[in-house]
Amino acid sequence: MPKPPIKHRLAEAAVALFDEQGYDATTVDDIAARAGVSRSTFFRYHRSKEDAIFPDHDALLDRIDARLRASTAGTAIVAITDAVRIVLAHYVDDAEVSLRRYRLVRQVPALRDREIASVARYQRLFREFVGAWLGDSPDAGLRAELMAASVVAAHNQVLRGWLRSGGTYDPSGPLDHALGYVIATFRHLEQPQDDDQVVVATFSRAATPQAVMAAIQQHLESGG
Repeated sequence: MPKPPIKHRLAEAAVALFDEQGYDATTVDDIAARAGVSRSTFFRYHRSKEDAIFPDHDALLDRIDARLRASTAGTAIVAITDAVRIVLAHYVDDAEVSLRRYRLVRQVPALRDREIASVARYQRLFREFVGAWLGDSPDAGLRAELMAASVVAAHNQVLRGWLRSGGTYDPSGPLDHALGYVIATFRHLEQPQDDDQVVVATFSRAATPQAVMAAIQQHLESGG
């Protein structure tokens, strides 16, 4: 069997050693030895030992950026929600490391600081995308900040629930539910594809087809 990529081996080694002997007692040399690489190889991939348990954030940010850039003004919200799902899948696909890292982050201030910095990078990426999407519209900066914060908060709330459960369920449904609130709040920002307006109407089940059509016609004729 081929060996896992070096970054993955370093992450697994760091998480295991921090768990076994404590963060402060673990050295870079310990992590390198457990991963089967040299000290110099470790530093080709990471600047410090806390970086080792967050190995793929740069690549993940690149994937998110690519998904956002592939969107148009009319599909911006779809792109944002797709990007959030990419982030969640990143954690779920490597559940064992994610769960062990979660326990460690709660215990080690240096790891919490590193995670906070990572979250800020995601939020900045979303904020810059939304800001570019809104252009010079009124309060674009404020609205971009609010939407980016909402997107990240929705993701983090779902992720934390999944982690606290020990990864015992599929969090994709709860994420869709949480993103529903974000979409409902910011859907009005999405630019329509054309000037046509969509009329949405609700009627009692007892309403006859004739009554429904008459109500719709009256609404359209009134310009309401």
